[in-house]
Amino acid sequence: MSFLWALVVGGIIGWLAGLITGRDVPGGIIGNIIAGFIGSWLGSAIFGSFGPVVGGFAIIPAIIGSIILVLIVSFIMRKMRGNHKHA
Repeated sequence: MSFLWALVVGGIIGWLAGLITGRDVPGGIIGNIIAGFIGSWLGSAIFGSFGPVVGGFAIIPAIIGSIILVLIVSFIMRKMRGNHKHA
């Protein structure tokens, strides 16, 4: 049950990061979950674990890390799309 809870919370974190940045996370729901998990790890690695913990995620660093991840992924995707148009 805790794994399912972590998936739900990870998906919500990834979804929030996409809303805050105004960019869609590639992959839909699965992309949101992955962005939430990786962003949570990234945020915890950079900022540590502080604030409320839900589903095993420290919410504040997880959201900040997910925002960073979404911005990086959208930048890379935009550059990849831009390179294909010129070819």
